[in-house]
Amino acid sequence: MTSGVRLIRNDRLTDQVEYAYAAAVDAPVRSIYVAGACPLDLDGKTVAVGDYAGQAHQVMRNLVTALDGAGASLTDVVKTTVYVASTRQADLVTAWQVYREYMGEHDVPSTLLGVTVLGYHDQLVEVEAVAVIAGSAGTA
Repeated sequence: MTSGVRLIRNDRLTDQVEYAYAAAVDAPVRSIYVAGACPLDLDGKTVAVGDYAGQAHQVMRNLVTALDGAGASLTDVVKTTVYVASTRQADLVTAWQVYREYMGEHDVPSTLLGVTVLGYHDQLVEVEAVAVIAGSAGTA
């Protein structure tokens, strides 16, 4: 089954960004809202302390696992928000580059934010997502 996600670009906006400006999904769909994926291991400990790229890799692995548990994958994602605990643009770019590795050509609309602090001790990166699975409205 295809994801049903259609990424939308607009020739009246710059094409120099690494994401689509919008995404559309035709109904019926099942919506999946993924809480912010964090850089935690199975024991609940923050991995890669002080390492933006290392934490971003763990975050994306955890996001993939959370989506899988809901019967979805990264190609079903229609929107993400990437949070990076830093005021330095270079740190945001480091986390973003890892995020882009995992998303590949599925360049969904996304917001990248530098924030003061995240919820877990030593946490630097978090990614939340919305996904849809077309043709499966009303199923578990």
